[in-house]
Amino acid sequence: MTRIKILALLIIMSITSAAGAADTTTQPPREVRLKIVETSDVHGNFFPYNFITRTPWNGSMARVATFVDSLRSSDGPESVILLDNGDILQGQPTVYYYNFVDTASRHIASEIYDYMSYDAATIGNHDVETGHKVYDRWIEATDVPIMGANVIDTATGLPYLRPYTIIERQGIRTAVIGMLTPGIPMWLPEPLWSGLRFEDITTSAQKWVETVRRKENPDIVIGLFHSGYSDASRRPGLTENACLEVARNVAGFDAILGGHDHQRANRIVTNPEGRPVVLLNPANDAKAVGVLDITLSIDSDGTIIDKRITGSLADVDTLNPSPEYMSHFGAQRQAVENFTGRIIGRSEGLFDSSESLFGPSPFMTLIHRLQLQLTGADISFAAPLSIDAVIKPGDVRVSDMFGLYKYENMLLTMKLTGREIRDYLEESYSIWVDTAATNPGRHLLLFRSKRPSANDNRLRNPAYNFDSAAGIEYTVDITQPKGKRVNITSMADGTPFDPAHTYTVAVNSYRGNGGGDLMTRGAGLSKEEMKQRTVASTDIDLRYYMMKEIEKNGTITPTTDHNWRFVPEALADSLSETDRKIIKGH
Repeated sequence: MTRIKILALLIIMSITSAAGAADTTTQPPREVRLKIVETSDVHGNFFPYNFITRTPWNGSMARVATFVDSLRSSDGPESVILLDNGDILQGQPTVYYYNFVDTASRHIASEIYDYMSYDAATIGNHDVETGHKVYDRWIEATDVPIMGANVIDTATGLPYLRPYTIIERQGIRTAVIGMLTPGIPMWLPEPLWSGLRFEDITTSAQKWVETVRRKENPDIVIGLFHSGYSDASRRPGLTENACLEVARNVAGFDAILGGHDHQRANRIVTNPEGRPVVLLNPANDAKAVGVLDITLSIDSDGTIIDKRITGSLADVDTLNPSPEYMSHFGAQRQAVENFTGRIIGRSEGLFDSSESLFGPSPFMTLIHRLQLQLTGADISFAAPLSIDAVIKPGDVRVSDMFGLYKYENMLLTMKLTGREIRDYLEESYSIWVDTAATNPGRHLLLFRSKRPSANDNRLRNPAYNFDSAAGIEYTVDITQPKGKRVNITSMADGTPFDPAHTYTVAVNSYRGNGGGDLMTRGAGLSKEEMKQRTVASTDIDLRYYMMKEIEKNGTITPTTDHNWRFVPEALADSLSETDRKIIKGH
């Protein structure tokens, strides 16, 4: 072999050896696994006990604590991110007590966030419903960032709350952008949200995802939106449930965690760049949590070369409550139990909200009479806020009042003409009652299913929008279409009812601000007109006045003001008998 060939061979061997050495030092991609856990619409369900029905309760934050503790133990604390999606300050008496009764102690919702080491939360519409004093105190009392990028301070034009937060785990930067459904001005009186305005979620999401990606260079971007999956029927100027719209139309999100509509969702949607976006919603009452499983492959220079995200919904309602959690919050639980267990009077009979679907009932008569008494109005509008509330004969406790009246609504007095009152009722009964003329022999009620049964008895629309009236005499013809059903014959005292006359009307604050569309689609009032027509408002919720009235009188007796009825009566009675069995499950 010549000298030149030997030299060439040595060079080749040297290169091969160097390459081999390089191969042995090349680092394989680093793999990082994260789990993001979401709660939403907890509504004060902090304990495995329902303080309204005074019975054991599925779900609850006590069970979520068990689930999260287990994850942190198995995967490590640095692998778990915990988020809440709002509507935590309304629902169970646990939060009412710390919202309005014990305002000196630290708010229990704030303490739960810190105790469970939440990383971030978004404000919900029912949190805003508690008013500035309550939600500002809740926000200030926790170390957890409460977000709302589209909640704008009108004085500064800047977000009133933190728009986003950056959470670092295992060297990975996760950006969480918080948003709130913007329908607040349509549902709540302005004093509750004074100084604020609410931007469209999609518009705000586009702005903030671009800002966050430019300024923060995150590895993962999550939308934490107190908004539902999709709006089936959009109102002009409002997209209430925008998660699907944002996922499809706004590039930059890896996942969007929803809430608000109390509907479970686990979907994958393609964004404008052709990338998958995971959509999750664990529904309400802390019976389930949403879980994002994230796996990242990271090159030696820190570049993410692969990102895999899957979503799941994990039921927690069968888990044992965390003993440590229950012990830590034992004093708070006892305080709430003492509050709700207090006897305020006695019931001489049964009050059953489900009977309100079929005509006048003791349940609705009690509410109507109180509204008329408190306001001195000519007419009262009210709805059963749930169809499964019952006050049984015997002692009436504070807890019973949360079943009787579910929400913290104020009581308004408004001015409406007789024609507007009739149109308002036409709208109410159109979403409540089927049309027997076009569907003979079917049902009185509008069910969601074409073949409703005791196992599928969901109504097409929420019963809290089924307003009836007191102070007037009227009939509702179930054989006629919307617009020709309601016939008001007189005032309750027998004097004539005049379509051109202006009457004072008692309504709750949700309705008086356009909630349920009875004032807008029905009476035909704009938002500005509703403001102008409001002549008075209570400064405390209606439930408070109900409790005080029962305490003052000592007893409540089931009586019914039969001031309205369905006609033809024989047909209505027959359909009611069928539907009553479906609603009651027997």
